[in-house]
Amino acid sequence: MEIVKDIVERAGGGVAATPAPGGANMIDPFGRAITYLRISVTDRCDFRCVYCMAEDMTFLPKRDLLTLEELDRLSTAFIDKGVRKLRLTGGEPLVRRNIMHLIRSLSRHLETGALEELTITTNGSQLERFASELADCGVKRINVSLDTLDPDKFKAITRWGDFAKVMAGIKAAQAAGIRVKLNAVALKGFNDDEIPAMLEWAHGEGMDLTLIETMPLGEIDGDRTDQYLPLSAVRARLSERFTLTDIPYKTGGPARYVEVAETGGRLGFITPLTHNFCESCNRVRLTCTGTLYMCLGQEDAADLRGPLRASEGNELLSNAIDEAIGRKPKGHDFIIDRETRRPAVSRHMSVTGG
Repeated sequence: MEIVKDIVERAGGGVAATPAPGGANMIDPFGRAITYLRISVTDRCDFRCVYCMAEDMTFLPKRDLLTLEELDRLSTAFIDKGVRKLRLTGGEPLVRRNIMHLIRSLSRHLETGALEELTITTNGSQLERFASELADCGVKRINVSLDTLDPDKFKAITRWGDFAKVMAGIKAAQAAGIRVKLNAVALKGFNDDEIPAMLEWAHGEGMDLTLIETMPLGEIDGDRTDQYLPLSAVRARLSERFTLTDIPYKTGGPARYVEVAETGGRLGFITPLTHNFCESCNRVRLTCTGTLYMCLGQEDAADLRGPLRASEGNELLSNAIDEAIGRKPKGHDFIIDRETRRPAVSRHMSVTGG
């Protein structure tokens, strides 16, 4: 608890963020209110998923990372400016040393009502260890990335992952009262035939499932043109077996949801390639080095580490955030390039966060 107290004091004397008067303060050039911040607290991961990373990755030097105190201060600045949902991502966020001290410190904004939701996206490897404490910090919902229910295929696609450990983590999270949503990247020739079974299993265990098209970020060992599976085709195949009804359900992210009559559960589709979701984008992404990306699919970014460290007050930081939001583009330019076979964006997903 002393570490938590120290984080709070360094982040602003223990004063919680004040809700932005009249709603969100950050409005981009296209009139979209920015109320959702995703923070990659580390680019490191204990998996090496084949569509996300090369097996032999070079990670950022630890000295380049923002401290937990700085991450807390940055988060609080965004909450002061209208962010209502905060998601911690990675890499794998739960491998960051002392990450629970940051999460416990940020939970003060839930207690004041300044923040509506604090959540994480995880591969599940560390969940059994942290689930109870996450629940104690007010984390009510998490996303777990899981692309297959076959232990051998799971090992193949994650390279380093332990399927049994992830299953234990999911059960621990549910036992702690945390709602779990599964995220699965749809990959041609790998899990396309498994999706109906994953849907039935997830819904049977009380979890929503969201399918995601592979995103062309970062150099990997394989070829994404061989992996790409349009979700329009997946939905058409699922409709032959299930009754899918579009519903207006939203979690704050880019997924479009349907209700599955036969299971009673929800199925989401994240389609950056076949159906651009940018018109309602309310998100920005912060890296563990303090770089703010206004769009996942664009290279334009703003340095927040400089103004953060330039003074003890937040005026410079607030101005830098405003300037960055003023440059947020209308949408991304994701494509699967079959000619050059190069990624649309050079940085890996683990740098920006999922």
